[in-house]
Amino acid sequence: MRQEPRRDSGPLTRHLRIRQDRGYTVLEFRGEIDIAAAAEMAPHLDRVTARESTRVVIDLLPVDFFDCSGLRLLYRARGRVLERGGQLQLVCAHPLTLRVLRVTGLSQLLPPLATLDAALGRPEATSGSL
Repeated sequence: MRQEPRRDSGPLTRHLRIRQDRGYTVLEFRGEIDIAAAAEMAPHLDRVTARESTRVVIDLLPVDFFDCSGLRLLYRARGRVLERGGQLQLVCAHPLTLRVLRVTGLSQLLPPLATLDAALGRPEATSGSL
């Protein structure tokens, strides 16, 4: 008998959980996203963003700390998704992380939404073009 794939894969690392929701693959970043966390997460993000026409939401709501390693992950994921004709949404409400996104200009390329429901409820929205 064939089993249905799990909709929630659970944590892949202590910093990343991947699940399916409303037609999107949700990548939930968790805890402190620094160089060590980014190294653990990168292969999983690359696997998800290698799919053609994928719809991805990166959820930063559970993030406590976010440095330039996290910015590199976001930028890389964005480029890979858009190159393959997909869509990428970003969810972020933490004031310091939002400030980093604004200062670096990444918020112009990947405008953050305040809630996961806002990202999942807007299937027609896409991030900025390459």
